[in-house]
Amino acid sequence: MKDLFGQALLDYHNGNYTEDIITSTSISGEDILPLPYLFRDFNEMPNLEQKALKLAKGNVLDVGCGSGSHSLYLQKNGLDVKGIDISKGAIDVARKRGVLNVKVLNLLEETETFDTILLMMNGTGIFQELVQVSKYLKHLKGLLKPNGQVLIDSSDIKYMYEDDDGGFWIDTNANYYGELDYFLSYKGEKETPMKWLYLDFKTLKLACETVGLKCDPILEGEHYDYLACLRQK
Repeated sequence: MKDLFGQALLDYHNGNYTEDIITSTSISGEDILPLPYLFRDFNEMPNLEQKALKLAKGNVLDVGCGSGSHSLYLQKNGLDVKGIDISKGAIDVARKRGVLNVKVLNLLEETETFDTILLMMNGTGIFQELVQVSKYLKHLKGLLKPNGQVLIDSSDIKYMYEDDDGGFWIDTNANYYGELDYFLSYKGEKETPMKWLYLDFKTLKLACETVGLKCDPILEGEHYDYLACLRQK
């Protein structure tokens, strides 16, 4: 990984903002990810994110913390927060912005326990593929303190396969429709493609039940997205 995402965050934080990140997926064309959006404050966040932050309690693990916007809000509201991300650049920026406890770390390497684990901005994306969901859920379950919670969001992207007649052209012989290849470029450089998973709520709930987690819907967004709360049964 070249960490172009981290480089973009560093450029913006250091006052060298000249271009945005360009993203695309295996089923969608190029889209712009504005760097200022990655530095938004609470009032600029979508309702799902605001709701999740208000529900956070105790000591919190912010998974994929990016520039630290969620961590900073929770920290300012008196919570003990640890932010982790696989992007070194992102962790450098989060630290410079004032997040007190940050670390370059893959979720599966985390060993501490928490009252709240936060996975936002399509938190299920980190699972990568449907076959890995159980592995990640079991690990998350093991990181929860008694009465702990996982707050996670995702989207049901079935709508992206809808045709003009209202039908769907999903190939039933192909992999789960939420499994995508994700591409990112910045300043003309291309990042190594990665797997990214959008998980519909019904599939997430079923996966949770198989590993002994309770999965409750908390809020639905405006565009097929949702926030869920996972707890030990």
